[in-house]
Amino acid sequence: MSKRGIRYMASLISLLMMTGMLAACGNGGSGDTGGASGTNLTLLTDNSQDAVNVADALKAAYEKKNPGVTVEVETRPGGSEGDNLVKTRLATGDMTDVFFYNSGSLMTVLSPEANMEDLTGEAFQANISDDFKSTVSMNGKVYGAPVGATMSGGWFYNKKIYKNLGLSVPKTWDELMANNEKIKAAGITPVIGTMKDSWTAQVILLADQYNVAQAAPNFAKDFTAHQATFAGTPAALRSFEKLQQVFDKGYWNKDFLAATYDNGIKMLAEGKGAQYPMLSFALPVIQQNFPDQVDNIGFFAQPGDSADKNGLTVWMPGAAYVYKNGSNVEEAKKFVAFIASKEGAAAIATVSTPTGPYPVKDAQMPGNIPSAVKDMLPYFDQNKTSLALEFVSPIKGPGLPQIAVEVGAGIKKAPEGAASYDQDVEKQAKQMGLEGW
Repeated sequence: MSKRGIRYMASLISLLMMTGMLAACGNGGSGDTGGASGTNLTLLTDNSQDAVNVADALKAAYEKKNPGVTVEVETRPGGSEGDNLVKTRLATGDMTDVFFYNSGSLMTVLSPEANMEDLTGEAFQANISDDFKSTVSMNGKVYGAPVGATMSGGWFYNKKIYKNLGLSVPKTWDELMANNEKIKAAGITPVIGTMKDSWTAQVILLADQYNVAQAAPNFAKDFTAHQATFAGTPAALRSFEKLQQVFDKGYWNKDFLAATYDNGIKMLAEGKGAQYPMLSFALPVIQQNFPDQVDNIGFFAQPGDSADKNGLTVWMPGAAYVYKNGSNVEEAKKFVAFIASKEGAAAIATVSTPTGPYPVKDAQMPGNIPSAVKDMLPYFDQNKTSLALEFVSPIKGPGLPQIAVEVGAGIKKAPEGAASYDQDVEKQAKQMGLEGW
């Protein structure tokens, strides 16, 4: 072929390729949610096994329903390292189309108006509980959708140990302390401490919010407005006193400062520890690692000082957010709508044990829920629940895990720990520019 003929053929091939590309760009997808053909979405989640399982299940279900869409899952570390990575990626414009992150106070520090797509007017919001929407809202706009089930803060307990020692589920703090004495006398660790993972030391403090709200109904509002403090509010200080009492009475395992969260789960399942103050998100881990023991694990709300006012502190699940400056915002919103549907909840349930009821109104709990979840349901049915403080106040000081370790290890007494946290909170509130600080 002559040089002229070669140039002609190259031009023709180039033209055909460009025509095909233009046709593909204009071709609407055939999926039920209208996904564009050939659309690639990116999703960021933390790297815990349960979180990855959930992301992969949602990816598979959405891609099956929308054949023209591909979802690429990326992972990040958990804890403060992961928090910083999310903030960095948002600041540098390098965020994925959709990202999973905390709801509540931690969401508010991500500058939602600048970084997240406003989802207030999306049709799926009508099927989401108002309690959840309040935790992903700022200045009247809703920015997130729930990923999975609600969680509760309280105490897991080993049912065999309770049965063998003739113990009943405590409704007051004094009853819980009496149980601890009997467990200790039997040569078993009464309360599992895992302060090598410092975040676990917070649970006794955080799970006490229902009791704080009962004794001081305006605490969250006054705390946010800088009109109440932990050290200066007896009901809030009581939370620190409870943590101190567990140490003072010698109820922790001997290695509580070196033990990890995984160690704690193992101790509970194997009956080497009778009780573990923890969030119910531990259930999928128990189900996965100790399937033969999961129904031997029960759950009760952290007791207050009155059996008549016994109730449960509840955490809303993390949320899915759409990156405002992403390249596939419309498809990303459709993906988030799927995540927040009963189909999304069903997909999650195939790989992750529910940790409580779903905030998606028409989502159904699977029939084989663990015994511990069944223990939680009466609190919800009887409306004896309260949102954790981080969902009713935008303030959560970053130093709380370390302060909780200090109180739980006897390094600081309760009043000193509460005062330290008040100082930590003040720094954060001023950084956030909150009124009254």
